[in-house]
Amino acid sequence: MAKKYFYITFFLCLFTFSGFAQEGKQQGGDALGFYPNPVSNGKIYITSKSNLDKEVTIFDVLGKKVLQTTVSTKELNIASIPPGVYVIKITEGDATATRKLIVR
Repeated sequence: MAKKYFYITFFLCLFTFSGFAQEGKQQGGDALGFYPNPVSNGKIYITSKSNLDKEVTIFDVLGKKVLQTTVSTKELNIASIPPGVYVIKITEGDATATRKLIVR
């Protein structure tokens, strides 16, 4: 049980500090993002100001890595992820965005 609380605490700290870090790197609006959220069709579309490859990592609420991939297009298929609440981290060059992702 203590291990579960450790992971939850770790996950919340990671999410909080990632939020502070991304604010400094994304001057002038959201350089990275995605839509739709919540996801119901199994696909998300990543928005960006450049066309570089993007590393996408999705974590569950316990901090377990559910998906990690690199995409060169704007579309990402997440149909294999079961419904729930996740955290998505998108990295492109030196810009990083961390957001909550809801899959229905």
